[in-house]
Amino acid sequence: MTGCTASKLRVVLPILGALALLPSNVLAQNAGLGAAGELVDPDILRVCADPSNMPFTDKNGQGFENKLAELVAKKTGRKSVAYTWFPTVTGFVRNTLGANRCDIIMGYAQGDELVQNTNAYYRSAYVLVYSKGNGMEGIETIEDPKLSGKRIGVVESTPPTANMAANKLLRTAKIYPLTVDTRVTPSMGEVMIKDMLAGKIDAAVLWGPMAGYYARELGADITIVPLLKEKKGSRMSYRITMGVRPSDQEWKRTLNRVIRENQAEITKLLLGYNVPLIDEHDNPIYAIVGMGEEEDKPAR
Repeated sequence: MTGCTASKLRVVLPILGALALLPSNVLAQNAGLGAAGELVDPDILRVCADPSNMPFTDKNGQGFENKLAELVAKKTGRKSVAYTWFPTVTGFVRNTLGANRCDIIMGYAQGDELVQNTNAYYRSAYVLVYSKGNGMEGIETIEDPKLSGKRIGVVESTPPTANMAANKLLRTAKIYPLTVDTRVTPSMGEVMIKDMLAGKIDAAVLWGPMAGYYARELGADITIVPLLKEKKGSRMSYRITMGVRPSDQEWKRTLNRVIRENQAEITKLLLGYNVPLIDEHDNPIYAIVGMGEEEDKPAR
């Protein structure tokens, strides 16, 4: 996510009626067909995405949402995946999904009213990131007095800024821009991690998937702490869904079934990108549920 996507961040519903009894191949054959008011392409998975937004999506298909799109296309009987590219800035939904140029946003925070959410397929959190050995060991919340006076990087207007303001940490913070066009500007996640490694900031607070991915990409020996123990202020954890148009009820039900039947594979994909995953009880997820495997633990 860019800073803009992160700012939008503000389990499972049952599959209803006879739909729950239909085999996947029947759902695939009928996805996008015969549902009044639905404009979903039955042959091509038309994805709305940012062209340069790792670890989520990019034009080279290297993001985990690109890989997830390939899985969804296969499971719903689509012949291929096609993208409508648009930077994650103001107007993203209006100019993509809302304009009927594509049929799905692969990653969208649950509860945002601009789209209709599917069931969540992962849950993550904003995290505190700091270099090992800099005296911050043991910090688990923004409220910790050890952070007083520290130069902490944060993206403007994202949920952690409210908590930082309440604890008077914005006075010494470095504020990174909220809205950037990643086609010409590096991801704020990458910039913040590099600034921390260069000593320009003491720590960073950013969306977990970005922190985990860039920590691994940059070979950084850092600690990543999900901010799950905040006693007040904005919540730090969010469920991530797929976003569809409000009119596309049948399409949503089809995607819910894909998520339910392939959750283990989706989880394995996310862990492969070092995404800090948490369950509904705020416990970290390391194991690939139902696959008898264990992934390397994310950087901590």
